[in-house]
Amino acid sequence: MTKHTTLILFDIDGTLIDPGAAGRRSITRAFEELFSIKDAFGDIRMAGKTDIQIAKEGLAAHGLSSGDDVISSITSEYIRILKTEIRNKRKRLMPGVMALLDVLNKKNGYRLGLLTGNIEQGARIKLGAFNLNAYFPVGAFGDDDEDRNHLLPIALKKFKQSTGIDLHYSDCVVVGDTPSDVRCSKPFGAISVAVSTGSYSYEALMDTGADYVLKDLTQALENVDQFKRF
Repeated sequence: MTKHTTLILFDIDGTLIDPGAAGRRSITRAFEELFSIKDAFGDIRMAGKTDIQIAKEGLAAHGLSSGDDVISSITSEYIRILKTEIRNKRKRLMPGVMALLDVLNKKNGYRLGLLTGNIEQGARIKLGAFNLNAYFPVGAFGDDDEDRNHLLPIALKKFKQSTGIDLHYSDCVVVGDTPSDVRCSKPFGAISVAVSTGSYSYEALMDTGADYVLKDLTQALENVDQFKRF
């Protein structure tokens, strides 16, 4: 009998790491470099959105077009700046992350991946600052689709291409820190785990209808075998 596989897909910012606002500073600096606009995202909330969505919102807020090669120019400049910004002293791992990843990485029946609004290059830069990339061989990213609600099917497709294992949505657990992480998983029947280490409170996440709401990922380690459906 084939061992049942559960794919646990993690968000990055606010879930695995606090990048010390490196992403916000990088996209803000990119807009200043490219368009001479200072503090372009001062009134724009970024949590839960994809990088492409954020860039387009910034353009729209300042009456700029997103056509032609504008988005690729922004993302290129963003990546260039992020490589420096991620070296800030404020960045940190979220509580319980390393212990949880180490347990899941060794535990039979579990595979790890990413489901994040970060474009892939940005995601790898952020995770690389904490030596976490090896834990996540596959993932769905903001440059796979700017709509986060489309990323779970992409993650499953990539996982099958990489491993040959064909999973159902109900074999997936999506872990994130925003209502958007819950919304992109629950309609498909995936298990949703919301963790209040980002910009949303525990009480706000309780209102999302997530299957599990945790204070931080130390609680995930205590309950890891509950995050499965057989």
